[in-house]
Amino acid sequence: MAMAENEELSHECVGLVPRPRHVRASVSPSGPDTLDLSPGIELRHPATLSGPAGLLRDLLADLGVGVGPVPVTVALDESIPTTVEPDHAHGLTGPAPDPKVDREAYRLVITPDHVTLSAAQEAGILAGIATLAQLTALAVTAPARESPATPSSPAGSGPVLPAVDIDDAPRFAWRGLSLDVARHFFTADEVVEVLGLMFDLRLNVLHLHLTDDQGWRLALASRPELTQRSSGSAVGGGPGGYFTSEDYARIQEAAARRGITVVPEIDVPGHTNAALHAVPELNPSDVAPEVYTGIEVGFSRLDPTLPATGPFLRDVFADLGAMTAGPWIHIGGDEPPEMDRAEYARLVEAAAREVVAAGKAVVAWQEAARASLPPGSVVQFWKEDEPTEDVVAAIDAGARLLLSPATRVYLDMKYRPGFELGLEWAGHTELREAYEWDPAGALPGVREEDIVGIEAAVFTETLTTREDLLVMLLPRLAAVAEAAWTPQSGRDWPAFATRVGALARVWERGGLVWYRSLGVEWDQ
Repeated sequence: MAMAENEELSHECVGLVPRPRHVRASVSPSGPDTLDLSPGIELRHPATLSGPAGLLRDLLADLGVGVGPVPVTVALDESIPTTVEPDHAHGLTGPAPDPKVDREAYRLVITPDHVTLSAAQEAGILAGIATLAQLTALAVTAPARESPATPSSPAGSGPVLPAVDIDDAPRFAWRGLSLDVARHFFTADEVVEVLGLMFDLRLNVLHLHLTDDQGWRLALASRPELTQRSSGSAVGGGPGGYFTSEDYARIQEAAARRGITVVPEIDVPGHTNAALHAVPELNPSDVAPEVYTGIEVGFSRLDPTLPATGPFLRDVFADLGAMTAGPWIHIGGDEPPEMDRAEYARLVEAAAREVVAAGKAVVAWQEAARASLPPGSVVQFWKEDEPTEDVVAAIDAGARLLLSPATRVYLDMKYRPGFELGLEWAGHTELREAYEWDPAGALPGVREEDIVGIEAAVFTETLTTREDLLVMLLPRLAAVAEAAWTPQSGRDWPAFATRVGALARVWERGGLVWYRSLGVEWDQ
């Protein structure tokens, strides 16, 4: 049946998370049409898309789809619309991207005979690959039952996909996860696994919180003492660890293959005990403080009057800029100790100047809005209970807003009272609370077109293992992903609960662990 005869399909029939903008089904008199991938695929693509095509081949091979006669065409198509309404989807191509261009728009057409994936830009091709891979994974893990809503495969055969026509594009361009490796360290292998999960959920920014009071986690050529002296500690006296330059390059390569931008964070002027321990001359007394393994904040700081402070910021951000492929560097700025506003601004502006000198654009937590930030900077909102006049003023001056409200997207908050992992200073966040909010109303006085995106955050004071990390991420990271991708008009809790319950089958197949949140039928 020709796709022109499609009818609008309930999104739950394809089970995708995040929910696409538009899905139409190919329906014949006997019911919905399907495509059987069990014979294997013949992947067709131009040489310019060999990287994304190779990723698709690997993902489908992992799902048991080998080489065969079913044609799968991946192609660039300039006719795919790249402007969505409203036109607030800021791209991630540099410090001042065109707010009207959505680089990730794509069209995925599955008929009973073939698959065609097209987009105007490679970023859209990668988003479509994530959708196709997730559809295939859902089919592979579907229960063995006949259902017009969920085609199932006979035992021992390959996946059977619904014949659909999907036109899709994200609501926001920045859809991120901030991962703290400073309180407790997570290895490059573990970070790469998180990147795979992010790709499946159409998240495209990994923000690495690399330094804090408890440890310094990235080796820098000009300042080897930072990891030599301050990487071997963690909260509670754990073993610590750090990324070598090779580890960091590997993480970025794995991210780039999936269309994910890595944003590294060096947190200044507070959260600096690890730096003060490694570099004694950063202290007014010229004496290094002891290693810190607690979780309290707001006691460490840089001093703008010391002669060592300027060269330290210059060396650190110059090295980091040279090592970082993406356009952004995060300078922290959160939870500084009590200090004069002018003194705080002096330190933040010094860090921002070094980032710009390194050829990168600035990202900073909302407190940094007290300073004068370079045009095009991104201000990350997280403290809902504090005045926001500075944030609004920074946006009016040309900054953009990244939403990370702690009560919704801080995934280190406990699910419920008494939960064995996490903290609860921002309350408790069940899956439904993480899902049911409208980003457009998160900050009064800010227009939706000023919002560059949404970023979940997971801080690791209580998380020591891969399993700990995954349980706090899943299933709530899926809720954040849908809030960032799907238009508000396309979101509702009952439908999401159904789809995320089915997606857990994919997580189980991949060896992931998750929390069985309330309100979801997990055994589907």
